[in-house]
Amino acid sequence: MRQPCDIDILELIPQRRPFVMVDKLIEYNDIVSKTSLNVLDDNLFCRNGVFSQYGILENIAQSCAARIGYKNLSSGGDIKLGFIGAIKDFTADRDIVAGEELTTTIEVLSEVFAMTLVNASVCVDGVEVARCQMKIALEG
Repeated sequence: MRQPCDIDILELIPQRRPFVMVDKLIEYNDIVSKTSLNVLDDNLFCRNGVFSQYGILENIAQSCAARIGYKNLSSGGDIKLGFIGAIKDFTADRDIVAGEELTTTIEVLSEVFAMTLVNASVCVDGVEVARCQMKIALEG
């Protein structure tokens, strides 16, 4: 299997441009995965150079999708649609601005049937700037 960072992100997630909020999957194992996103000024969730909290949440959700996509691709499966089932304890410490690169870490707490519960951490230059717990439900 190809390394995560060698795979075009569009092979791993169902979203298409301009609604793609991850650039690449940079690390994967069964428990922890990491993605990166270079926030550009023309991003759908950027207004006046500031990346919105909705954008952060979508980045987290798509980071989960990239993880699940890589897992499915590795086992010969298909990419599935996922839906945010719940968000708990979302906190953003500061604005994220255009030009910054996000590194989003997803830690799987549990996977039961089509539901995955994760802790998510979003960092800029190694400093955590946002976090939450998210539940993702996969389509059939």
